[in-house]
Amino acid sequence: MCIQTLADIAKTLGKTNWDFSGDADPCNNQNHGLIPIRPKDLSMASPHRVMKAQDLPGTLPKEMARLTYLKEIDLARNYLSGTIPPEWGSLPLVNISLVANRLTGSIPKEIGNITTLKSLDITMNNFSGVLPWQLGNLLLIERMLLTSNNFTGELPDTFGNLTTLKDFRVGDSHFSGQIPDFIKNWTNLEKLLIQASGLTGPIPSSISLLTKLTDLRITDLSGPEAPFPPLENMKSMKTLMLRSCNIIGRLPPYLGDMKSLKTLDLSFNKLTGEIPSSFVALAKVDFIFLTGNLLTGPVPTWTKENLNLFASSSREIVPWYSLHINCGGKEVTVFGEKNTTFNSDTDSVGPSSFRQSSTNWALSSTGYFTDDDRPQDTFIQNNESILSMANPKLYMNARLSPISLTYYGFCLGNGNYTVNLHFAETGFTNGKTYKSLGRRIFDVYIQGRLVQKDFNIVDKAGGISTAVIMNYTAAVTSGTLEIRFYWAGKGTTGIPLRGVYGPLISAISVDPDFVPPPEPVISPASGGSGISVGAVVGIVAGGVFIILLIFGILWRRGLLGQQNTLEDDLKGVDLQTGKFSFRQLKDATNNFDKSNKIGEGGFGPVYKGLLSDGTVIAVKQLSSKSKQGNREFVNEIGMIFCSATPSSCQASWMLY
Repeated sequence: MCIQTLADIAKTLGKTNWDFSGDADPCNNQNHGLIPIRPKDLSMASPHRVMKAQDLPGTLPKEMARLTYLKEIDLARNYLSGTIPPEWGSLPLVNISLVANRLTGSIPKEIGNITTLKSLDITMNNFSGVLPWQLGNLLLIERMLLTSNNFTGELPDTFGNLTTLKDFRVGDSHFSGQIPDFIKNWTNLEKLLIQASGLTGPIPSSISLLTKLTDLRITDLSGPEAPFPPLENMKSMKTLMLRSCNIIGRLPPYLGDMKSLKTLDLSFNKLTGEIPSSFVALAKVDFIFLTGNLLTGPVPTWTKENLNLFASSSREIVPWYSLHINCGGKEVTVFGEKNTTFNSDTDSVGPSSFRQSSTNWALSSTGYFTDDDRPQDTFIQNNESILSMANPKLYMNARLSPISLTYYGFCLGNGNYTVNLHFAETGFTNGKTYKSLGRRIFDVYIQGRLVQKDFNIVDKAGGISTAVIMNYTAAVTSGTLEIRFYWAGKGTTGIPLRGVYGPLISAISVDPDFVPPPEPVISPASGGSGISVGAVVGIVAGGVFIILLIFGILWRRGLLGQQNTLEDDLKGVDLQTGKFSFRQLKDATNNFDKSNKIGEGGFGPVYKGLLSDGTVIAVKQLSSKSKQGNREFVNEIGMIFCSATPSSCQASWMLY
């Protein structure tokens, strides 16, 4: 009878290689995913069924309900479809794991009858519907993982009864309503993840009662602005991620007292004020991200600036009218009506990096891959297989980012441009395997405007390893183009392995929608030297504090307490450098006369100046108390870099 039951289960699962003939005991077959416990009869059948990562193509067997002593069902990482059988509700299960399959439908209310259940993990499927209130009867449940499905509705009030919960995760779904106040009952909770779940803010103040939390990740909340939640009693916190949650107010000084903290991500909120002095105690923190806030005041002197604003300078005498980048790959020439060379983009980046090319573009990357199975983060996707598409060399490599990836084009002539973004999903596998079930979803912004929400490469391209080119029009009015890719917490994060998610871009091409003007003729009298005046960025000790519209601040372990000046950071970099006295700058700008003011940025005013030798400069004020002055200035400096003199894009820097 046991053999017949297992034969029925095998048929339903689509498992064809079980041997039920001769002396072979399918209940004791280690090679086919069964834990070897020999049953004496049906009622004593093996209490575990572990058939992970076998790409089983069938459905979930209701026949498992005949194995009345069954305690664990682990069918993670297969290719199973269909729904969860209600019959499973009669089993004394302790663990159900259905991670990374093609399962659909709603969760049967009968699952709420499994009062012995301690772990329910159904992440990365296509379940839908409202969560049954009967799940609130699982009074021994410790892990409930529901991420990356299509659930709707509010979290049932009965979930307030789940006081044994230690790990609760909802994300990448379509829930509605506010984060419920009943989470205050989950006082044993150690890990709480609410990422792009559909739930709205604010974060309830009662979260302060969850003092055992070590990992709190709440991201991408809509709803009203709210102050920072009270977390001062969470002394064991290791990962604190409150990204894009509409949080206002100041950074709480008590964050510096979290001695176990390893990751702090408060990016894309509306935090104001200065960085608290107590943050100096975060010496062992791996990552701190304050990207996209409204912090003010001087950068603390105990931080080490680890990224440069410029990697080189451009000495072209005319503005640029195109931009072509082979993202993550080497230089490639594409042949067609006109041959186009895509610049190399192979520089290594880290969790918070800025890289400028030798021409007229730069990139900025923010974030690290959480819960990553790989030994180290990789920010370039390399494809080893043969791609059958037009211009396959453009898709052999791609740039990746865990959170935010931004490309900047500098020195562009003003006007409308066509932006072509080249995508091909090479992180997943074709075929009837769980490795094909990944969903990479991210947003695309051009010039700060959302042009693509919840973009899925595979859906747009019609398949894996298939190219798709997305076309947009962008207006350049100040010489700078910004293309940003942002992960808003949606899509799978563990297929084909953990840590696979976030933006991916293969190539970028930007071409004008107008006929560029002819290049200026160099006068023979000039001796062939070209136009002599340059756009020189002036960094002046002017007593004005930095306003931090922060692009990204990262402290890496072992980097605290060290200081580098801008001059030290730029040693060895291919830049034309020089120093000017404050008197020279006053004379050049006529004592910073208002008539010479050419712009106002987030970091202060910019003045046009004329040196005694005829060189035109742009002067920008920066606090002498700051040791920073690198990547936070990328956008404004990029614009100054090109706009001071439209006929020239020669750049250098000066420091008084």
